[in-house]
Amino acid sequence: MPPAIVILTGAGISKESGIDTFRDKDGLWTKVDLEEVATLDAWHRDKKKVLDFYNETRKQFRAAHVEPNAAHRALAHLEQQYLGEVTIVTQNIDTLHEAAGSRHVLHMHGRDGEVRCMNCDKVDESDIDLTPQSVCPHCGSVGELRPNIVWFGEMPQHMDEIHAALERCGLFLSIGTSGEVYPAAGFVLHVRRRAARARTVELNLEATGNQPLFHEHIYGPATEVVPRYVERVLAGRWQY
Repeated sequence: MPPAIVILTGAGISKESGIDTFRDKDGLWTKVDLEEVATLDAWHRDKKKVLDFYNETRKQFRAAHVEPNAAHRALAHLEQQYLGEVTIVTQNIDTLHEAAGSRHVLHMHGRDGEVRCMNCDKVDESDIDLTPQSVCPHCGSVGELRPNIVWFGEMPQHMDEIHAALERCGLFLSIGTSGEVYPAAGFVLHVRRRAARARTVELNLEATGNQPLFHEHIYGPATEVVPRYVERVLAGRWQY
């Protein structure tokens, strides 16, 4: 059986689909105070302000009519054609991987189009605007529904599944991520420590702070470098 593949993706893979990264000089976090809209304290302090922000952000996000790009499609093709296990761990809340055809996707920072109840922890697919008067359809709590998005200071989602996949990993790809945000930034080191024979590859626009931990570095737009590398993997030439 071919080695299991784990692919970590960040905002860089979706930027060519028209979704701005959060940390760019013109990114979302340069335009708002994250302490006011993206923390649990902010939600408890002023639910309406936080929910209004996400309602408006979602509308703008959907208005862009973004579509999966060649990099998303290449990873879906890899999952469909590769004889081994392929797991995508994404830091992105967009669903472009799924739209491209990928099925084994773990959204560690939550997922757009989902709401979660803070009282019963049930998650539902929904695009409704949330207000402090919204009622949970499961437990009936009022004002406890929030976007199913990980806020600053909260634990990322699916960490048990992610660590299990990293334990099985023989090829680790990091695509379009800065390598600055933990715990995702530590995944490559986890793989290197777990299995000396595991291969690690960075595909990004430019070098990151984690560069020394990768065996191979491929720089350029995701829509160019990812499809080429996927073809290498499917041809069995990823070891070199």
